[in-house]
Order: sequence, then structure tokens, then C-alpha cells
Amino acid sequence: MRCKVERQILAWLLGLVTLLGIPRAGSASDDEDEFILRCSPEAIQEVVRRHGLTLIHSHESQDIHFVRAPATAHPEHFLSNLRSDPDVQGIEADTDVMFPEARPGLKVDQSTASILDTLSHRTLVPFYGSRVLSSYVNQPAIMLIQCAEAHQLATGAGIVAVIDRGVDPNHPVLKASLVPGFDFTRNLPGMPSEFADLGQSTASILDQSTASILDQQTILILNQSTASILDQSTASILDTRQVPRTFGHGTMVAGIIHLVAPAAQIIPLKAFEADGTAHLFDILRAIYYAVDHGAKVINMSFSTEQRSAEMKRAINYAVSRGVICVSSAGNNGSRLRVYPAAFDNVLGVGSTSNLDARSTFSNFGDQVVTLAAPGEGIITTYPGGHYAAAWGTSFSTAFVSGGAALLLQMNTRTNQEAAADALEGNAKQLPDRLGLGEGRIDLYRALMSVIQP
Repeated sequence: MRCKVERQILAWLLGLVTLLGIPRAGSASDDEDEFILRCSPEAIQEVVRRHGLTLIHSHESQDIHFVRAPATAHPEHFLSNLRSDPDVQGIEADTDVMFPEARPGLKVDQSTASILDTLSHRTLVPFYGSRVLSSYVNQPAIMLIQCAEAHQLATGAGIVAVIDRGVDPNHPVLKASLVPGFDFTRNLPGMPSEFADLGQSTASILDQSTASILDQQTILILNQSTASILDQSTASILDTRQVPRTFGHGTMVAGIIHLVAPAAQIIPLKAFEADGTAHLFDILRAIYYAVDHGAKVINMSFSTEQRSAEMKRAINYAVSRGVICVSSAGNNGSRLRVYPAAFDNVLGVGSTSNLDARSTFSNFGDQVVTLAAPGEGIITTYPGGHYAAAWGTSFSTAFVSGGAALLLQMNTRTNQEAAADALEGNAKQLPDRLGLGEGRIDLYRALMSVIQP
């Protein structure tokens, strides 16, 4: 009876979200007059004065600056004048960067009833220092990629940077694995919290201390618009329109990385705002910060259709220092080329079902997909000490980032090339027509290849 009621609530909530949509806050890239300018710290003030720019922020160690053009500037003349300035080494627009799951019109085909049936078994089991939902550690995706077998060889090492919208810093499953990061949307060091983007009343409802409203085993489903809470007593209390449509994204990604590599540390770097968009400049700052603060893996569950010279430069900086870069291939269900996944020194990750079919929403093709991982109905952590089920290449990406952390325990000198060789060379081959690169990851085989090359 309870499952039937939950399914009815889910159908109602998903229908409400689909029909009404979620009010979108201003995009990070609403202002088309914002640019990333490369210039020495010594010359930037003179360049700003010379061209009438507004200097918003500088990342001086990398000679990049976030600037706004004067309101009266003619775009073509403005850019031409800047490019001819001998003190300016480069200029590009601050393009829109998004979570794949934040894009409208996604091709998501999900069976919520089967997920609810799986999650109705709420047994808690021990898992590396915490007690977790049994269906979190024993879900089909984990069995498919042979994660439990891989844990006989390694449980992860090093720091994995998650460039996202923050994390639940007090989630009982994640808390011990988190190290302080940075909130680039507010320029604040520390532990960036996803709750910072919520109104106080909404945050208090979701907070784990509200035990009488939401218990720790409350189940949530992340669809293409928002996360819907499956609790009848909560449905009337929490208006889904109060929750940003990508709320929980960072906690969910971190939960999958922790599931795969429980002994690795996770540094959350918040570059994304409540609506799932980010300034390219903040993405760049986060990449450089991750490298300079000891990250060995960077999880980038986001994409942009615009190729960026500065993003490529930042990725090159990371890879040249032995950092493994992993990114989502996107959820357009097409051969669309998106970045950073399309860069040749990034592991671009597509999504598969638990039957090794290509997910209908997953982008495909060798130009963007290096390999694939499960990305449908993935059970993971959610803010407030809760759990969720999620669909999207963002979550497939987290499996690969976790796999890279396992390889780092086997050899602390594992770099981008070595990780690619192990993960791609030992993936389960899939039909070429699926366009999923070298196939679906098999973590046990990847680790065994390091032991027995």
C-alpha cells in the first residue's frame, strides 16, 4: 500500500514539475558584455583604463581577468581594439556553462516504479565508517562495473575535486571524506554548502535535523527538472518550486564518487549557481584551484557547446601536473560536441542503462565520448542526510572519477594517460553503432590490468 501511495505522489509531483516548470533565476551568463581577458597583472589596470572596462575579478597567478565591457561599446569595434592592444594576450566571451541535467527538453525515459520498489527495502548496512542504505551499496550499477570486486584490491586514494554547486557538508555518508574547498560564486573559502542557495524555510525542511518531517531514508527522484520528495507528509509542506532544479547535484555526484572510492577525499568547489549555470571564469578558477590544492582527479559533470581556449589552457595545466580530468558527454541524445569532454586529454563519459544499452539521453560519438558508465536510476546521497535516484551523464562521470581514484591507490603516479589506458583498455566492449567509445567501464578488470599488465 505504501509503495502504491508513493508512486501516486511521484506521478503527481513529476507531472506538476513538467507542467509548471521551475522559475529560473538569472543565468550566470545573462550579461553578454562580460569577457575573460588574458593580461599580465602589471598591465591590467592600464588596459582597463584604456578601454573603459570594469574589472570584476582577477586570477593573477594565471594572468586571467573577468571584465565587463562599457555599455556603449560596439561589440566588433570593442573586441578589435582589445585584440590589437599589445598588452592583451587573449580575449574571449564568458560563455554559458551548464549541468547536462539543467538543459531543457532532455530525453529522459525513467521507470520510477521500479526504482521505488528497489528503495522500499530500507535496510542499513555498514560501509567504511558509516551506515548506509543497502540499496545504495548493492545497486545494479555497482554490480555491473564490478565495484565490490575492485574494493578487494583498492578503496581509493588522493583528493577528487568536484566542480559543482557545493555539497551537503553534514551528510553522514560523506562528512568524513570531505575536505574544505571554495565557493567561487561568493568568493568564500571553506566547505561550500548546497543549502546556501535555498531560502531558510526550505533549507530547514530538507535539513536532516527535521527528523519528524523527513527521515534519513526518504527517497527522492531527480528528473530533468528538479528533485521531487516522495513523502506524503512533506508534499504539502515543501513546494517543489522552492527547490532549485539542480539542487542536490553536487551531493549526488559526491555520493557516487564516495561509493566507488570510499577512502578517497573529496574537495567540493562551488562554481555553479542555483539554476545550474556557471561563469566560465569561475570554472577556470576552480580548475586551477583544484590543481594547486593537491587534487589528483577533477570531476567535471558539466558542459558547454562553445570551445574555449582558456578552458583548454586550464585543462592542459591540470594534465601536465599529473591530474586526471573527467567530464560528462552531455544529455542531448545526439552527436553534439561539448566541452571539456571533447578535449583530447579529458575522459568524456557517456551513459548506459543497466542492460548496457546507450541511455536515450546520452550524447554519443567518438568526438565526445571516450567511454561510458551507468547513468540511469543511480541511487546516491542527497542533501539533508537523504538519498536520491538520478539519471544523467553527470552521474556516469562520477563513476569514472571514482575509478580513477582507485587506480591512484594502486599507483600514486597514475596520470591522465595511465588512467585512460587502464579504464578504456579494460572496458566492456559495446557495439560500435552505440557510439560509446571504448565501452562501459569494468573497475575490477581495470585494477587487475595494473597488477598484471
